[in-house]
Amino acid sequence: MKSIKNCFNNFNSSLVTAIALTMSLFHLYTAGYRILTPWLQRNFHLMLALILVFLLFPVRKGKNIWLRALDYVLIILVLISTLYIVFNLDALINRAGMWNTTDMRMGLILILLILEATRRVTGNALPIVASVFLLYARFGGYIPGLLGHRGYSLHRIVTQLYLTLEGIFGVPLGVSATYVFLFILFGAFLEKSGIGSYFVNLAYSLAGRATGGPAKTAVIASGLMGSVSGSAVANVVTTGAFTIPLMKRVGYKSEFAGAVEAAASSGGQIMPPIMGAAAFIIAEFLAIPYLRVAAAATIPALLFFLSIGAGVHYEAKRLGLRGLPREEVPNFREILKKGIHLFLPIVVLLYLLIIIRYTPTKTAFWTILATVGISWFKADTRMGPRKIVEALELGARNSLTVVTACACAGLVIGV
Repeated sequence: MKSIKNCFNNFNSSLVTAIALTMSLFHLYTAGYRILTPWLQRNFHLMLALILVFLLFPVRKGKNIWLRALDYVLIILVLISTLYIVFNLDALINRAGMWNTTDMRMGLILILLILEATRRVTGNALPIVASVFLLYARFGGYIPGLLGHRGYSLHRIVTQLYLTLEGIFGVPLGVSATYVFLFILFGAFLEKSGIGSYFVNLAYSLAGRATGGPAKTAVIASGLMGSVSGSAVANVVTTGAFTIPLMKRVGYKSEFAGAVEAAASSGGQIMPPIMGAAAFIIAEFLAIPYLRVAAAATIPALLFFLSIGAGVHYEAKRLGLRGLPREEVPNFREILKKGIHLFLPIVVLLYLLIIIRYTPTKTAFWTILATVGISWFKADTRMGPRKIVEALELGARNSLTVVTACACAGLVIGV
């Protein structure tokens, strides 16, 4: 029995890697060659993400392979409900507005899968909100006053959300499938090239000796890392493993150290030039260039990190905490000299986005390729085939929160 479990776990791990690589390579191909039609681009994007969710977030933690079998059933349902659109796209377009029972059933399956996948990845809040909107669409006829409406049939609700570009496959998922995923992937490549640890060391050399130095290191490192990842989760994972133990070591309470890292890492979503998914959705909905959104976010982002820095400074003063000894803090000039080339991908990104005025999709594609080339400037940052594969897999894993949230948000917008 133990050997069967080991074989199953190895198969599951290999399948995760294969699907993650497929997802990342699919987006690189479409970004570099041509974006597919919205139906196909968003469909494959969602399909691969949902498969990864059910592989990485089991129905129950543990090694019970019979419970894991349920996740594989859900994966089969994902394939059926998404590929149904791909293989029947012409027929669906021809009978637009006259959907049949099979169309409705496929849509109902996908809606339930999205709610469950979002619950596993992000928690209960967003699926509950989406479920409330779905119930409102169905039973709104029983609500008196201005919020009431005549009520819609289950068939009408499901087909509206599943078979139009105003529901599941609407703007949020479209932004995720074209812009956001590529910038998450870019952040993964930067992390694997060593820029995450480099930013921590750089911040450490700048603020390590100051009052409450490790906490200020966390703020600076999170701001730097957030500017290229746009992800709070990736930010915490990269910088938190180093900064939280340091903060506890100099005298901060555990809960305060965790709160500082969480708050500072969350600011990465509003720190230009690369921000979270919301920034791209804002640009798409308002039909304005992404650069305008990034420019508008610059001052608020700086004020955000300044306020967190002030908070940790005054907490350190209140507790009488000091910085780290000189001999434990790395030399700023040496750190800067050692990894200055790691800033070049950001320079390339800004050049393509501001000077050449490439689209965000093309900018992300060429910047990812430039990151691999620039990493070869020095041996300790060089990205060989193994690191490239790890970056491709990490990018797909890091995107799951955004993809499921965007798909679930599409349910709300569709209603």
